[in-house]
Amino acid sequence: MPGVLCVKEVSIYTDGACSGNPGPGGWGCVLMYGEHRRELSGGAAPTTNQRMELQAALSALSALKEPCRVQLHSDSAYLINAFTQHWLDNWQKNGWQNSKKQPVENQDLWQGLLAQAARHQISWIKVKGHAGVPENERCDELARAEVEKHR
Repeated sequence: MPGVLCVKEVSIYTDGACSGNPGPGGWGCVLMYGEHRRELSGGAAPTTNQRMELQAALSALSALKEPCRVQLHSDSAYLINAFTQHWLDNWQKNGWQNSKKQPVENQDLWQGLLAQAARHQISWIKVKGHAGVPENERCDELARAEVEKHR
């Protein structure tokens, strides 16, 4: 049909891990589109668990070559709530300060995520960690393997 934009629907699962906080960390993500599946991972030392959770989501969304309709699944309440409970809106209105008037941590990653959120149609979905969701468990394996690489 002319003039109709076809948007790909992608499911993404993400997870981050850290040994110590801060300490060596890792992130993993699984992207699924139809029959296609892609796994990505990375890490850093020293870092924090929160940074790795955000980096996993940012890396996954950045890997998409075109705007997509995304269901992003994470066990990170920090990530999901920032979007679904409008924490990011409030932080930006308050000059990137949190409710305690302290600078919001991880602003670089949040700003990257906001840029990706503007590019894609994202549903932010909270999943329970370590509850047997296969893709979430795989992301955890990828993240923990990266922790070991960065010790």
